[in-house]
Amino acid sequence: MARDKGRRGGGRAGAAARRGTAALQQMPWRIPQNIDRPIEPLTEEGVAAIHDGAMRILEEIGIVFLNPEALEILKQAGCRVEGDLVRMDRAFVMEMVGKAPDQFTITPRNPDRTIPIGGNNLLFGNVSSPPNYWDLDLGRKVAGNREQCRNLLKLTQYFNCIHFAGGYPVEPVDIHASVRHLDVLYDKLTLTDKAMHAYSLGKERVEDVMEMVRIAGGLTDEEFEATPRMYTNINSTSPLKHDYPMIDGCLRLVRRGQAVVVTPFTLAGAMAPVTMAGAVAQSLAEALCAIALFQYVRPGTPCAIGTFTSNVDMKSGAPAFGTPEYMRATQMTGQMARHYGLPMRSSGVCAANVPDGQAMWETSNSLWAAVQSGTNMVYHAAGWLEGGLIASPEKFIMDCEVLQQIQRYMQPEICATGPDEIAFDAVREVGNEGHFFGIQHTQDRYATAFYQPYLSDWRNYEAWEAAGAVWTPERANKIYKDILQEFTPPPLDDALHEELKDFVARRKSEGGAPTDF
Repeated sequence: MARDKGRRGGGRAGAAARRGTAALQQMPWRIPQNIDRPIEPLTEEGVAAIHDGAMRILEEIGIVFLNPEALEILKQAGCRVEGDLVRMDRAFVMEMVGKAPDQFTITPRNPDRTIPIGGNNLLFGNVSSPPNYWDLDLGRKVAGNREQCRNLLKLTQYFNCIHFAGGYPVEPVDIHASVRHLDVLYDKLTLTDKAMHAYSLGKERVEDVMEMVRIAGGLTDEEFEATPRMYTNINSTSPLKHDYPMIDGCLRLVRRGQAVVVTPFTLAGAMAPVTMAGAVAQSLAEALCAIALFQYVRPGTPCAIGTFTSNVDMKSGAPAFGTPEYMRATQMTGQMARHYGLPMRSSGVCAANVPDGQAMWETSNSLWAAVQSGTNMVYHAAGWLEGGLIASPEKFIMDCEVLQQIQRYMQPEICATGPDEIAFDAVREVGNEGHFFGIQHTQDRYATAFYQPYLSDWRNYEAWEAAGAVWTPERANKIYKDILQEFTPPPLDDALHEELKDFVARRKSEGGAPTDF
């Protein structure tokens, strides 16, 4: 009974939300469906030109693979390997990419949180990997620690609009790097029941995380490998390079049937051509060559293609996010992902340093670019600041308001056109005088007719001022603290919990993982 309660809404927090006494009223868990046609800025000729550019990069320039095993595999596959430089024929690349499924699922320890990747599914994940933290109480940037990481994981679990737990929501630098993955994955698996991520940073980290996910799910090795239970996301080292640990980690996951997202990090004007078409073509080349490798090793392995193509500030060299160029690059990559039949990942990002107006308009631009592009997985959808260098709980709360609005926007009933929606009888009842407030048609629907925000303040200025003139980040700070007060971890079987703790203790006694890659 307790397990079912936790699945429905995150323990007591979820139950309280249904009673109306929780920190906020949120939308129920659901997998949003993107009902809009994607924006496709490229003509048919443009798609062909970018594809040809990506293929020419792979055929004529080549990609460096700093992984001896990958080099040997690609040589065996018939690619031209000279030292650590690999050139691939487009026929080979397209044959291999064609083996990747266009849809797959990831099943976490709570199967009610299974997420479908691909198709029209639109999934949001938490902020991942910032080394620093900011909140309103501190009022300054500090290095991340475990308590902050745990608190952000609680937000990840609490919000139904967050569908998967990405990397560390803030890097807990107070934990030694050799055992950090053990402590954080223990926290993730006990504080959340959503889909897990592993960093591909060395053999030990990947193997440890796979084993911890298997243990927490109560799975045999065969059950773990029968369907994706977790995933990794890797970045190429732009321009035109894949490093050793990320490819090594992916190969380990692929051989055990787990999912891989390949996301080049290409900043136009710095690590890629200054033109967006050139940056997208390079990004595609860097991603497709890795996906081709993984499909050769295990045909049909679940893979998604990611985009992290934006521009730099040409005055300072600093990365910029949520720009018009970022939006168009995301839309272009989405169009190309459909061309290749691959699910796509993009991000909800900004360059702002604090949760202010800039943070929200840049993040909204990024999120709507994800929607418009047909993205399936949106990384960093809540909590990201300073180009990925800061995680903030206030920003997390603010972003989730936007995510809920996007989910509401995608509900098809808003656009329903049946007799009740056309409401001719209601119009006739009111006629040329009066109003619609009191009629039965309105009374039957008033509670669910429109999106109800938990953070926005719709009072007029005088009423807002009389209530204390509380600005949005301050309201978000209070909600964040209220959530922590009422948070209850999702249930985990006692025996599995003990087995998980024993595994962490044993691996720590063995030294964890090396800190050099």
